[in-house]
Amino acid sequence: MNLWLIVPVKPFHEAKSRLTGALSTEERTLLSARLLEHTLLVAAAAQSFARTVVVSRDPAALSMAARSNALPLKEKGGELNAALTQACHFAAASGAEAALLLPSDLPKLQPDDLRWLAEQFRLHPASVVIVPSRDGGTNALVTPLPLPFTLAFGARSSQAHQRRALAAGCVVYIVHRPALGFDLDTPGDLSEWLHAPSERIKSP
Repeated sequence: MNLWLIVPVKPFHEAKSRLTGALSTEERTLLSARLLEHTLLVAAAAQSFARTVVVSRDPAALSMAARSNALPLKEKGGELNAALTQACHFAAASGAEAALLLPSDLPKLQPDDLRWLAEQFRLHPASVVIVPSRDGGTNALVTPLPLPFTLAFGARSSQAHQRRALAAGCVVYIVHRPALGFDLDTPGDLSEWLHAPSERIKSP
């Protein structure tokens, strides 16, 4: 199965707005860039994807993608689901049979997490695999291409994705893994991450 990884990225200076009370704009910009860098390093180490695509309006994010041997895709609009749909269409037109849609704000992410997700899909080809976040959002979504349903990233999106995928006739698997469930959104998340033991990216 030709599985691609798609990572949507807000302009670094616009990202992590819920951390405004805890971090300055400069700090949030730096944090967002470091999170994308981490995601790309982990993806490269996982060696589980035919290609990695970064879709963004931010020239800095697209440049980082190119330096990391990922495909930079300039976002046409300013909305997450539209950007991901654009990237899925691009991937499908380029030969991808499936895609993992993954945010770049998973600071605990390790190569084994991505290998595990890729394996879940290979065990259940043509299915949809959803990893919920702790607050009911979607922190990872594996889907066949072309997209069989309309994406619904946002609040409580894991349930919305499940409903839409089932309505489209897809078999759906809801899976959980600690590192994939932890995203960096709130000051509480930031505090939890900063006080956790630091962890290097683990090679195979």
